[in-house]
Amino acid sequence: MRGAPKLGPLLVYWRGQRRMSQLALATEANVSPRHVSFIESGRANPSRDMVLLLANVLDVPLRERNRLLTAAGFAAAYRESGMDEPELEVVRRTLEAILAHHRPFPAVVLDRAWSIVNANDAAGRFFEFLLAGQTPPSPPNVLRLVFHPQGLRPWISNWEEVAESLIQRVHREAVGNVIDEDLQALIREVLGYPRVPERWRRVDYAASVLPVIPVCFERDGKRFSYFSTVTSLGTPLDVTAQEVRIECFYPVDDETRKLAVDLARASSG
Repeated sequence: MRGAPKLGPLLVYWRGQRRMSQLALATEANVSPRHVSFIESGRANPSRDMVLLLANVLDVPLRERNRLLTAAGFAAAYRESGMDEPELEVVRRTLEAILAHHRPFPAVVLDRAWSIVNANDAAGRFFEFLLAGQTPPSPPNVLRLVFHPQGLRPWISNWEEVAESLIQRVHREAVGNVIDEDLQALIREVLGYPRVPERWRRVDYAASVLPVIPVCFERDGKRFSYFSTVTSLGTPLDVTAQEVRIECFYPVDDETRKLAVDLARASSG
């Protein structure tokens, strides 16, 4: 999207994403369909409260609510704090508690572009074991680690299944956030790595995106079988806090559970 976005097309876009007609949006917002139509066509200039009301009905992410407000000529309503700022102290403590509680199994904190911004010591040990002798791509990012030949890719025995499920999930996120240029650039980067199938460059709407991603790592005769879940915080009022996600790895079998415990003991011994 080039130049400053206009409010009308953005509202039309989000109605399309939520599969809502003008009538449905107007009904939920308790305004007239004519008023919604005039806002979308640019014939009416909505108030700040009206923009926020429509954004709330459409369940627009906070970052994009700020974009709607800016397009309508208003200041942003939602702060985007740095993770180390005092405003996010409670969020940091919550994330650290989740990471600590998940030991001895890996858990990482991700930002909106799938970059790793924090991890528990179990994840550090696990990645160090898998990446020993390699120079992984930097900065740490789940997509780069999974797709790059010098990342985790050589040690994921079911790599095609994991990578395809992951890239389809990311494609959908990129489509769902208007046009996130940083994420689009990252997608282009990882899809340009060697031996990445051409078909993965397109969104496959028929492909199923599993709620959990089974993944099997193998190195030096050791086999770790995990599934992972990606969760977010409840209803934060900060852009950064809303976009942060926690990926936790859970052992599929007793062998993986034992290997994770052994890694923890070896590091503390």
